[in-house]
Amino acid sequence: MPDPAPPAEINAFVPGPRIHIDGRPGGPLSGLTFAAKDLFDVAGHPTGGGNPDWAKYYPVPTRHAWAVERLLDAGATLVGKTITDEVSLGIVGENAFYGTPINVRAPGRVPGGSSSGSAAAVAAGLCDTALGTNTGGSVRVPASFCGLYGIRPTHGRLPVTGMLPQAPSSDTTGWLARDPSIFARVSRVMLGEPIPSDLPRRLIIAVDAFAYCDDAVGAALEPLVEKLKSLCGEVREQIMAPAGIVQWARAQRTIQPAEAWLTFKDWIERCNPRLAYNVARNLYTGSLISETERHWAELVRREARGRMRYLLPPGTILCLPTTPFPRPNAARR
Repeated sequence: MPDPAPPAEINAFVPGPRIHIDGRPGGPLSGLTFAAKDLFDVAGHPTGGGNPDWAKYYPVPTRHAWAVERLLDAGATLVGKTITDEVSLGIVGENAFYGTPINVRAPGRVPGGSSSGSAAAVAAGLCDTALGTNTGGSVRVPASFCGLYGIRPTHGRLPVTGMLPQAPSSDTTGWLARDPSIFARVSRVMLGEPIPSDLPRRLIIAVDAFAYCDDAVGAALEPLVEKLKSLCGEVREQIMAPAGIVQWARAQRTIQPAEAWLTFKDWIERCNPRLAYNVARNLYTGSLISETERHWAELVRREARGRMRYLLPPGTILCLPTTPFPRPNAARR
């Protein structure tokens, strides 16, 4: 890989002095560096959350977030905190206060959000791996847009202690890496178990998800899907969402903003913070969602989870596009 660009040119890290904390010597991740999205607490340093007024409300933490402590204990060295979409309410990676991190894998295109800085830093070679959060796609989307490996573990699989919440019933801790061997090493540490050596036995192609995406996305993914097929013994096509992907998306877009409003309501009412227009609009929209709408959305989510349990017995992979469209152009400022 070519030498990494200077950090300032990538705009991945939060403004101010860079954090540097050495990992425990002799751990399984010794020699690796990592960055943490500015939603994770680092003891003695403010958690900014992508907004200049959040740290005025949220006290400087005295303990590391669980995920930060996990990597430090395993020997990885923390080299900075990364820019996020404002209070993680975004999916393209733009921040009205701190700018948009540069996507070196696709210059002129957004890096994806809300773990935009983490993805940009890893893609540019500024660190080996980085922590992100994923509520509605905030690790998977920037991983896709920046050409990285990324994971959103099952909700509730890992602690989220010391991580700034957004929508608690969906919030998860995730991570990204350029190299599959590094991704596997970090995953072993974070998940606390060895990576299975056996390949999955079954591959399910979500035909409705592929039909929903742009033709260019489908064409770009076709060779990779064919390679996956050659690795699995049983391959079949299935409708992932019989009631419609749009219904699943509508349910998520009901639950997430409603919970985000409840998360940030006290901060907004007490501090009257500066907010980008789109963030303020989304929070206001969340405040208008009724209990009836939330109940409907929660029923749809329960139905979707049941469908996933049916489709995905152990040893099965469900294959679908991460996003239905290519990475958009970055806004010119």
